[in-house]
Amino acid sequence: MTSNTSYAPADRGILIVLSGPSGVGKGTVCKALRECASDIVYSVSATTRAPRQGEVEGVNYFFKSREQFQQLIEQDQMLEWAEYVGNYYGTPRKFVEDTLASGKDIILEIEVQGALKVKQKFPEGVFIFLLPPSLPELENRIVGRGTETEDVIRSRMSVAMEEIALMEHYDYAIVNDQVDLACSRIRSILVAERSRKDRMVSKIKHWMAEVKK
Repeated sequence: MTSNTSYAPADRGILIVLSGPSGVGKGTVCKALRECASDIVYSVSATTRAPRQGEVEGVNYFFKSREQFQQLIEQDQMLEWAEYVGNYYGTPRKFVEDTLASGKDIILEIEVQGALKVKQKFPEGVFIFLLPPSLPELENRIVGRGTETEDVIRSRMSVAMEEIALMEHYDYAIVNDQVDLACSRIRSILVAERSRKDRMVSKIKHWMAEVKK
């Protein structure tokens, strides 16, 4: 992080933004993280893509039509949104802001385009880029879904290369070679972030004000 980055007060929740190329395992890592760190709130994104087998409305995504999504954009109810491989993805604004204000940490699992937009509005967030062990492994994971055509697979791999090139805008990079290790690394990052002196400034000022009374 650069030295001029602003940080949230110590009593405010931490915004964790996790992103990376399609097929890298963002959803799997987030699911495992929620199981081992139940205090982290998961922000559910909205999307116009069709549900995949096993995905549940309001749990994996809020599934919207293009018309519904465009209406949310017009009403400024999206923290960020992006069009990715022909579909819209975005994050509802109010839920995120209310969660942070309550002192709880919240994690956003979003695409790179959306993450960069969030960084403009929340520079104090913690931005983590999830990498595959290798590009061939990434392609194997996408093919293994059995839900994508050859054209879509080629498109996703092309986009993945472009997204990896944007990793420099993130604070941390984690290789998802094993899900449990990826979760452990994220939790270690949060412990370190909680200990940053910048986040303690408001609390220290409060202490000093109390002493002067």
